[in-house]
Amino acid sequence: MAVKSNLTNMVLVLGLTCLFCSGILGGAYALTKEPIDAAAAAKTEKAIGQVLPHFTELQYNEEGHYYTATDGETLVGYAVESTTVGFGGPLSLIVGVTPDGVVYNTSVLSHAETPGLGAKCTTDQKFMGQWKGFDPSIKKLSVKKDGGDVDAITASTITSRAYTLAVENALNKFNEIAGLSGNDGSVMPDLDRASVEEGGQNNE
Repeated sequence: MAVKSNLTNMVLVLGLTCLFCSGILGGAYALTKEPIDAAAAAKTEKAIGQVLPHFTELQYNEEGHYYTATDGETLVGYAVESTTVGFGGPLSLIVGVTPDGVVYNTSVLSHAETPGLGAKCTTDQKFMGQWKGFDPSIKKLSVKKDGGDVDAITASTITSRAYTLAVENALNKFNEIAGLSGNDGSVMPDLDRASVEEGGQNNE
């Protein structure tokens, strides 16, 4: 009889403990969700400002994951969200593309790359700077190791390939948008798909 009583008590205590912990976690989530979302929105807004020319109005297409930027009546360009898999995990960019199909600039929204190696995709000025004004009609969108025109980050070819692929995917999305909207001068050449290596011990 005592054994049965102890088992019942243990189950009851365990259940109450789980319920209590769930309540704490739920409360913490409710308290932190709004500031976290606000911080993410502010980061995205700042990134959009870096990847597009001056604009006065921005509209978000939730289904296509892109922003349309205008300055008065003039279309300035598109800021396209693009995520690929890098060496350490998801690599998310926002890519600004002007109406003529040229990359205005790029910015990293989030990544899980190795500090001092792939993480240089946010600090390596040579790597980051080459995307400003990148015109895929005259440059091949793949790393030089693969015969393209993109300078890879030293010892971080996998990250560089993933970054390049994210830009390519954004340009493909621009192609789709431009085709639907009938913009003139926005037809893009076929792009060689950058391959992203998986596994391995070194990001090179």
